[in-house]
Amino acid sequence: MTEKNLELQDVSKPNLYRDTFPYSDFPRVKFDNKKVEYNMPEDIWITDTTFRDGQQSRPPYTPQQILRIYDLMHEIDNGTGLIRQCEFFLYSDRDRKAVELCQERGYKFPEVTGWIRAVPADFKLVTRMGLKETGILTSASDYHIFLKLRKTRAQALEKYLHVAKAALDSGVIPRCHFEDVTRADYEGFVLPFANELMKLSKEYDSPVKIRLCDTLGFGLPYVGVELPRSVPKLVAGLREIGVPTEWLEWHGHNDFHKVEVNAAAAWLYGCAAANCSIFGVGERTGNPPMEGIIIEHAQLKGTNKQINYTAITELAKYANKELGFNIPHNYPLVGSDFNVTRAGIHADGLLKNEEIYNCFDTDNLLNRPLSVAITDKTGAAGIKHWIEARFDITVAKHDPRVTAIKDKIDTEYIANRVSAISDKEMFNWMKEAFGSNMPQEK
Repeated sequence: MTEKNLELQDVSKPNLYRDTFPYSDFPRVKFDNKKVEYNMPEDIWITDTTFRDGQQSRPPYTPQQILRIYDLMHEIDNGTGLIRQCEFFLYSDRDRKAVELCQERGYKFPEVTGWIRAVPADFKLVTRMGLKETGILTSASDYHIFLKLRKTRAQALEKYLHVAKAALDSGVIPRCHFEDVTRADYEGFVLPFANELMKLSKEYDSPVKIRLCDTLGFGLPYVGVELPRSVPKLVAGLREIGVPTEWLEWHGHNDFHKVEVNAAAAWLYGCAAANCSIFGVGERTGNPPMEGIIIEHAQLKGTNKQINYTAITELAKYANKELGFNIPHNYPLVGSDFNVTRAGIHADGLLKNEEIYNCFDTDNLLNRPLSVAITDKTGAAGIKHWIEARFDITVAKHDPRVTAIKDKIDTEYIANRVSAISDKEMFNWMKEAFGSNMPQEK
């Protein structure tokens, strides 16, 4: 791209892309059929917004809860730099106490960073806390510039650059959050703004980072989609004007159920960092789920023996028990039924080879042994699997004791029971069926 292409287009009226975002109808997917090539960086990583965006949809965490979550992230990362940074609010005493507790740990990863408004005075908070980097809200779409900030593009750009300079003058790396980038005028504002930031980075000999914020989840991972909704083109265009991959970060929302695949698409087309929160909890529809992005990373780059994937399960247990998350039972990777089967024909397959109905070695990689839920659909194979998973014994599907337990189950459902059989009921029926020959629990 030439310098002329990167001049700010200071229009008199906002470009709201009404043909794509009619508002009175669902958003439209428009194609230009222009291809973008894969350009995944050699090194890709995760950044976390659990303590910033993740707190905007729930009661605030206590400083001690934040510390425990931070410790568990550190355990998962295990010195690899996979979970490279966390961002924190800095405004309240509670916020600052949490930052201090995490800083006292002295961990290299995740690095503690801040988040502030585009107000120079806020840098006093950043420097007071001794942070090396902070996020800055720099809204990119005309929806925000014209309708919220009541400014022109030139006025917004001037304000944002002034704040970025204030950060650099303070010795702090600015991370400019291009809010609502998937509704922004890419050639008219996004690229010119990014180009000015790259000029600042050269002037100050310092990184100036850019976070692409898909604020309403409009981003699309499909090849050939028009800007501004195209995740591949949003990333590729910034790489073309010289923004280093390690200074680019994707921040998504899940309004249209594309939050994880969009984060992966950002990686694939040249963005090094994917921003996420634990179990996807964030403002409104939430952010890319950390556990999902970790496993996506493993699929793209290979399983890393140093990463402690089992700590994901520990984090889920803590979130349910101490934070009141109530993770849905069918939630991928960490839900209580993630690797639980109910169908008898599935249980029969699991007995032959668990790979038939289990997507990977969940016991080894996530400390989540395969399980069978007992219902009217379970059958003798499921009962056999349930017994052998909990007791030091091998039994046949047609063992009279298995049949006796199956008869108990069938009787329950003949009487119009709708709930699953509990483990307590199964243990009691085991004692009745096996009597004095009750096997040892594992």
